[in-house]
Amino acid sequence: MWYRQIWKDEFLVWDPAEFDGINEISLSSDAIWVPDIVISEFVDVGRSPHIPYIYVNSSGTVKNYKPIQVVSACDLEIYAFPFDRQNCTLTFRSWLHTVKEVDLALWRSAEKISSDKREFMDDGEWELLSVPSRYEQLHLGGGDYAQIQFNVVIRRRPLLYVVSLLIPSIFLMVVDVISFYLPPNSGTRITFKTSILLGYTVFRVNMTDELPATAIKTPLIGVFFAVCMALLILSLAKSILVVKLLHHNEEAVKEMSVSACLLDKYGSSSHSFNESSFTSVKTLEDMDQYGGIELDFSPEEDFLSLCEPQESTLQLEKVLQEMVSLRYYLLQEESDSSTQSDWVALCYKVDKLLFRLYLLILLVYTTTLLSLWIYWGSA
Repeated sequence: MWYRQIWKDEFLVWDPAEFDGINEISLSSDAIWVPDIVISEFVDVGRSPHIPYIYVNSSGTVKNYKPIQVVSACDLEIYAFPFDRQNCTLTFRSWLHTVKEVDLALWRSAEKISSDKREFMDDGEWELLSVPSRYEQLHLGGGDYAQIQFNVVIRRRPLLYVVSLLIPSIFLMVVDVISFYLPPNSGTRITFKTSILLGYTVFRVNMTDELPATAIKTPLIGVFFAVCMALLILSLAKSILVVKLLHHNEEAVKEMSVSACLLDKYGSSSHSFNESSFTSVKTLEDMDQYGGIELDFSPEEDFLSLCEPQESTLQLEKVLQEMVSLRYYLLQEESDSSTQSDWVALCYKVDKLLFRLYLLILLVYTTTLLSLWIYWGSA
């Protein structure tokens, strides 16, 4: 900071005509009186170059021009980081002399000081917005002390943090959303989402030093990272739930399906046997009725002729039982396959519903975050 201090000392006045027309001389700052103007916000001694001389002209005006490095305390508002702006105060006042002894005034008007950005290094992280100033008197210990307060309003350039912090996080969230289009009945989705979560964790650990450290208020970007990780965990849990539902065993599926319960109720071995017997008898009657096989039960036949139709009837009944059992088995397999297909379709619907709910949460979160950042950036 370029420090310019000007005051009038009535004891340092001379007539230039009496001293060969000398209007201005340089003296050591230790040889004359210098006002004790200090900056109230000083917290450490800066590495300022030592300028041992000051200028004095014939009218008694003393000019003390020197560069100083200020290490001061500033109350940082980092909630909107990296879209934040800071207001750091520099208060110049006399430490010992009251306003009756040493009064302060601005060398230039407050409007010119506020809009002057010529000497500010505008190629760093911060951008100077304005330097408003005001004069006031502070009442302390029964006396009034004059002070001039400068408010250095600066704004952070967020491009570096957007590129290094926000864009990678947004890319990972977009990839996580795209991963929902992987088939849920394969383990690829869970593996992919686990890899994304692990990569995001490593990214957060590496970027910890880029965030400002504070114990009073959490920056909004810290909330952004925490919510992003929570959404990734929620996405992984949702995929695990869908895969768990898809890989239910047959008994669990039957317990959740009404049609499968009915199938269990009427598909036992006893019912199968009764149905087979009934079908076999009915089929024999139908075949005898339509003349497929004519059975002669006349008592006039000998014993041999009676045994042959009985043996053929028993063999035919066994064949029919096997055919009915095979038919029932195929029907049961078809019913199980249909039940499983219905269950898979239901799981896909649940997956789609959870995906839409996830998108809704992500959209609300993104809108809220952007609104807060825009509000704090324009405040």
